[in-house]
Amino acid sequence: MFKSNTRTILAMLHDAVVAALAWYCAYLLRFNFELSPRYILEMQQTLLWVVPLQLVVFWQFSLYRGIWRYASTTDLRRIFLAVMLSAAAVPLLFWMLRMGWVVPRAVLVINPLLLILLMGGSRFIYRLWKEKGLYGTIKQHGKPVLVMGAEDAAANLAKELSKSDAWRLVGFLDDNSEHHGRTLNGIRVLGGLDSLPEWAKRLGVSQVIIAMPSSSHQQRKRAIQLCNQARLKALTVPSFDDLMSGKVAVSQLRAIELDDLLGRDPVVLDDAGLHGLLGGKTVMVTGAGGSIGSELCLQIARFIPAKLVLFDSNEFALYTIEQELTQTRSPFGISGGSGQPASTGSGHAPTLNFVCLIGDVRDGARVDETVRQHQPDVLFHAAAYKHVPLMEQHNAWQAIRNNVLGTWTVARAAQQHGVRKFVMISTDKAVNPANVMGASKRLAEMVCQALQNNTPLPPGGGGAVGEVETRFVMVRFGNVLGSTGSVIPKFRAQIAQGGPVTVTHPEITRYFMSIPEAAQLVLQAGLMGQGGEIFVLDMGEPVKIVDLAKDLIRLSGFTEDEIRIEFTGLRPGEKLYEELLADSERTLPTPHPKLRIAQARQADATWLAKLMEWAGSTTMDDENVRAALQSWVPEYQPNSQQGQPR
Repeated sequence: MFKSNTRTILAMLHDAVVAALAWYCAYLLRFNFELSPRYILEMQQTLLWVVPLQLVVFWQFSLYRGIWRYASTTDLRRIFLAVMLSAAAVPLLFWMLRMGWVVPRAVLVINPLLLILLMGGSRFIYRLWKEKGLYGTIKQHGKPVLVMGAEDAAANLAKELSKSDAWRLVGFLDDNSEHHGRTLNGIRVLGGLDSLPEWAKRLGVSQVIIAMPSSSHQQRKRAIQLCNQARLKALTVPSFDDLMSGKVAVSQLRAIELDDLLGRDPVVLDDAGLHGLLGGKTVMVTGAGGSIGSELCLQIARFIPAKLVLFDSNEFALYTIEQELTQTRSPFGISGGSGQPASTGSGHAPTLNFVCLIGDVRDGARVDETVRQHQPDVLFHAAAYKHVPLMEQHNAWQAIRNNVLGTWTVARAAQQHGVRKFVMISTDKAVNPANVMGASKRLAEMVCQALQNNTPLPPGGGGAVGEVETRFVMVRFGNVLGSTGSVIPKFRAQIAQGGPVTVTHPEITRYFMSIPEAAQLVLQAGLMGQGGEIFVLDMGEPVKIVDLAKDLIRLSGFTEDEIRIEFTGLRPGEKLYEELLADSERTLPTPHPKLRIAQARQADATWLAKLMEWAGSTTMDDENVRAALQSWVPEYQPNSQQGQPR
């Protein structure tokens, strides 16, 4: 507080001296620097009234609340208005006091012009000095760096780099030929992106910053590949959101990550629609501690639901997302996890009311109690066993119990207790499934489809269907980077141990997207779904796993000679290629470019009753499970045919 007051006093003293100087200079200019004793006396007498008056006006215009080192055009506009008002107030003051002074009109005109120049100029000179802009163009210290991109983000970044002692910007590279040869903040645009190796060698550059957040992901991916080919270390500004914020700081720079190489454009959400779906509503997420479930919770929290119910059987995973909601990602007050709203203290920030519940989706009593007590309006069912080889051997029946019976248990409770929308997370492995996990998820889809039209519940349903019709929506997508069960954590661990990195087959491919993108599209599909649809996410182009491994090795700072790649052969239940549609399925477009609707085979109430009778059996060995699945899911491939592309 003391430092702030001192700065305010110094700023006012500065403006008082400047105001006096401007008034004196106005007289000098009016009389060609030849002041008579009469006008010297008049200037001195009027000065005692003019300066205090101007300081009062400056204070009223809040000229002393800003920080000079961040002086901007807004501050200049405020100075202009304050000075012009004071210029009008000075003759009015003299007229009201009737002191008999006749100030030359030229002085009244010249004075505000000088005052604007001196006050505005001193502030901007101070800012330039603090930013080292007075000598930034001859800066020779710091590590030389090239910036790829020459648009707004690059220009903002250049300003930040000029303040840094660690970096010395030596040039820009941009594919827009109109920029070549021009300068940004005194730094020249040297050429196109392809000229990176040449300029890096000529200027002794080993570090590159990619500042192209408004470019497409394909363009940014190409920039990253050029850096890799030239063996240059690359940093990047985080995202397009940083450009929208109006400032790109050096502190925001980060290393290139695997997500940057996916070549995927950002998701555009219907925020208004999602606020209507989630805002002020009770929302429940099963599998809330998992990769997708936890990200769904974080995304849902942005829309301020009345209550968020987190349901998971994994105690540690549930604790982890509870801590993240409480401490890191929430821009609002948080309840203590008891389900009771917490006071925000200030009264301004909205409160996120959430409750964490331990429970198994196969436990009908626990699920029914939870849905009945909390009455969710929307339920996202993300709980599933999804590790293909683990579910294929020794755990096939548990995959059926958790993925099929668990889905039916939660869906039945949702239908009985009036949940308006039920969104089930499915997988591309449900298409022409080659493994038990994929077949179990296809059955889960069909369970939801059979329940859609208020079909009679199978025996043991335990009551009538709720008065509110539940709309069931399914969402299929492929692998997500960094999720539990993903190859990425495994690859990172193998690289940390010095290799080798193990890949099952040189030709194996998978569809990938980031966890936030998957969660956002699930929310969007949930909003758009009217009941019974299977939404298929646009997964882009499939990625070779071996290429993914190579990229991760390079991003970790190693070469393929240092970290070897070994091929181990396809695992049980694994296919070379994943598919998003079965042979008999077609898709319909939706208003969202990244979502389509699959027209899949439907199921009825009779089929559902028989399926639940089978899934409710006590136990079954792996071979019998696989044999039975061939009758329940005709497109399911026998074990002997797995791993072959279709």
